[in-house]
Amino acid sequence: MSAELDYYELLEVSRDADESVLKSSYRKLAMKWHPDRNQGDAEAEAKFKAISEAYECLKDPQKRAAYDRFGHEAYKNGMSGGGGPGGPGGMGGGFSDLGDIFETIFGSAFGGGGGRQQARRGADLRYDMEITLEEAFHGKQTEVDIEVSSRCEPCDGSGAEPGTGTRRCNLCGGHGQVRAQQGFFMVERTCPTCHGRGEVIEKPCRSCRGEGRVDKPVTQQVDIPPGVDTGTRIRLPGKGEAGPFGAPAGDLYIFIHIRRHPVFDRDGTTLITRVPITFTTAALGGEIEIPGLDGEVNTVTIPAGIQSGKQLRKRGVGMPVLQGRGRGDMVIEIMVETPTKLTARQKELLRELQATETGEECPQSKGFFDRLKQAWEGLTE
Repeated sequence: MSAELDYYELLEVSRDADESVLKSSYRKLAMKWHPDRNQGDAEAEAKFKAISEAYECLKDPQKRAAYDRFGHEAYKNGMSGGGGPGGPGGMGGGFSDLGDIFETIFGSAFGGGGGRQQARRGADLRYDMEITLEEAFHGKQTEVDIEVSSRCEPCDGSGAEPGTGTRRCNLCGGHGQVRAQQGFFMVERTCPTCHGRGEVIEKPCRSCRGEGRVDKPVTQQVDIPPGVDTGTRIRLPGKGEAGPFGAPAGDLYIFIHIRRHPVFDRDGTTLITRVPITFTTAALGGEIEIPGLDGEVNTVTIPAGIQSGKQLRKRGVGMPVLQGRGRGDMVIEIMVETPTKLTARQKELLRELQATETGEECPQSKGFFDRLKQAWEGLTE
């Protein structure tokens, strides 16, 4: 199989394919051409190696960017030294991170040292969880199902086939770094064969293909404390992706989103609700009852003559303080509702009330019309 075949064609994806499409196509092709399913077929083995090489390059954003710009030349002629990413010879694979760039130009003083490099920690993961306001009030224990790169069990994360081990890298002599002449300078960078580890796997594990980790579904328990809000982030250390070759795992972050509530809005620890009352209650005063999220009934006194938009406050019956003590308040915003369906008797009573009005009962209305009258008289003079 020629190493010059286009990586995107090998993986049967378009050049703008995202990470999930790349991964899905690679899995399908790897299963189709795996040597265990095509024993004795040299062409299938070569095809499997080629698509694995293509995926190793394109799944890394920095390597993919270099490949998109320079093609296979990104790994040749000084930029790299072999027939593909991480191939033997020369300066090694393409730049894997900013540290490699500084290391290539200035040597180990800027690249992080000239000794062996420890395997990098696994990637952090994000999970978005939607919960109800009641669940945010009380807190809850729940479970999430995620697919995550976990430590390979057969090789215990080493990447080596059980019963085999590793040997010292021949290219760097076990130092994890190689030196090469570049113009007038001698530069030192990460060994392209062992990737800085100083050792190479003799026989890659069949289960993980030498990576030391495999993708599998995992059920993770999550404890949500009372008082969380939209945007609250819960960190689960070590529950992210496993690191390569037995390196520590990353973290799992749960991002909370609160579902809209039919009664309450929320502003921090304050619960806000808008309550319609009859105009007779607004005029005469009274009491209303509002159930809280804790199940308790809160009695609210309505003062006589209250107006629409007036806010009443009940102390200490709002949301819990996250990882603290006490609770916020409940704010009740009053909305005076005008009746739309009246009986004949009700209309009669309202007409009697209207007949007794002097204008002093509603000072805001009287004041407005007085100002309107003065403005009109000023225009007609």
